[in-house]
Amino acid sequence: MSKYNFSRLGSMFPILLLSLFVSCSGQQKVEKKRPNIVFIMSDDHAYQAISAYNNKLIETPNIDRIAHEGMLFTNASVTNSICAPSRATILTGKHAHLHGKVDNVFPFDTTNITFPQIMHEQGYQTAMFGKLHFGNNPKGFDEFMILPDQGDYYNPEFISKRGDTTITGYVTDIITDLTLDWLESKRQKDQPFLLFYLHKAPHREWYPAPRHYREFTKRTFPEPATLFDDYAGRGTAAGEAEMSLLHHMTISADNKIYPDVAHELGIEEPSDWGFKIFKSKYGRFTEEQKKQWDEVYGPINEEFKKLYPSMNDSDLLRWKYQRYMQDYLGCIASVDENVGRVLDYLEQSGLKENTIVVYTSDQGFYLGEHGWFDKRFIYDESFKTPLLMRWPGKIKPGSVSDEMVQNLDFAPTFLEAAGVEIPDDMQGESLMPLLVGTPEKWTRDAVYYHYYEYPGFHAVKRHYGIVTKEYKLIHFYYDIDEWELYDRKKDPNELNNVYDDPAYKDVVFELTQKLYRIRQKYGDSDSLDRQFIQKYKERGIIKDR
Repeated sequence: MSKYNFSRLGSMFPILLLSLFVSCSGQQKVEKKRPNIVFIMSDDHAYQAISAYNNKLIETPNIDRIAHEGMLFTNASVTNSICAPSRATILTGKHAHLHGKVDNVFPFDTTNITFPQIMHEQGYQTAMFGKLHFGNNPKGFDEFMILPDQGDYYNPEFISKRGDTTITGYVTDIITDLTLDWLESKRQKDQPFLLFYLHKAPHREWYPAPRHYREFTKRTFPEPATLFDDYAGRGTAAGEAEMSLLHHMTISADNKIYPDVAHELGIEEPSDWGFKIFKSKYGRFTEEQKKQWDEVYGPINEEFKKLYPSMNDSDLLRWKYQRYMQDYLGCIASVDENVGRVLDYLEQSGLKENTIVVYTSDQGFYLGEHGWFDKRFIYDESFKTPLLMRWPGKIKPGSVSDEMVQNLDFAPTFLEAAGVEIPDDMQGESLMPLLVGTPEKWTRDAVYYHYYEYPGFHAVKRHYGIVTKEYKLIHFYYDIDEWELYDRKKDPNELNNVYDDPAYKDVVFELTQKLYRIRQKYGDSDSLDRQFIQKYKERGIIKDR
């Protein structure tokens, strides 16, 4: 149980924490305010698509500003690479098996206390704008306007305390408009604030803003080294996942080929889902938006009609990869522009110096690596997530950390920064030692991961694992029982499972013992694994054999 009793939270800490120091004269005492926090999170934004990490695909100068003026984390990761569970972990500071949101199907345990609730009780104003993905009434927020479920790129609906509404325009711009309006007009200027600024982009099906259509659809992007991966060095799970650009990315919803063109070419999709989604999204456009879309995507369709009859599988894979990158990165261009708008406002309003700014994603994403899109696996492209943090006067500009940190750590970090006691039942660790230049106080050398949603969309098998800077040990379970070990230093693309290699015998033994201990530490177990499988059986998702 948490030590927090909300009936007495207000008496546990003063509304304003005072930090007193002596000025140069040794006499004057000055009040130091608690920091504001702006938490910026996008959806499925791969670290490979932020130029502070890698500029081969796109330049993101505004997001990069946070790293230049603060800290870039190169080993940040998630505990479960799927949207709603990741968000629940961020809010609670707990692994999925404790907060209950193990996948996108089962509900969040609403008895959990979230860190915004705690901060709100301790005098922080709280607001959330954008995509939450679960629940229509986020706890602990004075103000919110959130997208229902996944939301829409164009003319999105929003849920708020005052009722539902639809706003005409492009979602990334609208979320930023709402955020800036709150900062300028609705917040109480004499109180610190916690602001969640949450983008839908670049979530599937990747609809860019009209201003980016022409530029990005004309660009050609470098192919990843593993685009044509055959999974020969891995186990069953990689070969059976349904995330292939060639076979599982839809020609219509994802690659924006009009359904009538696809039918004319005799292209068969795995189901009608892709055609239905395209029609639904296109149907949301205003007449002017349709005109702007057709002017650019119409010629793409005409060109594809000419190319497709002579394409082999390699040609089609390469074409689908380029179409994917054009739209995905076009979405990110809008995110970067709008992050710049918020950073500019903080600077111009005088808020910058006392505001922590965080940029992250709810998880990583495959950008053609291993021939894939989507996430879910513990392999690096989905397991790792971007994390950039700025705190003037605390974080040294241009800092880089390679420590093993997770989204599990956000809640305790923000609470400590606000001078609020961290509940005993939070499982994350405050990043404060890393932020303020005392890395010797950071003791974690491994992180724990667990993915549950199987059988399910994309058919990524259930697995858990432990990851250090050097190695990654994974156990795939339920309908298989397979182990994988990767040497992260020698094999950064994770192509060779060395679990059965005699040269790694001692590593396997040590990490297996460490995995057992870390599961105990976080309260996970084989018994819980069986309980979650049983819940899938009760829902009819898993059939008894």
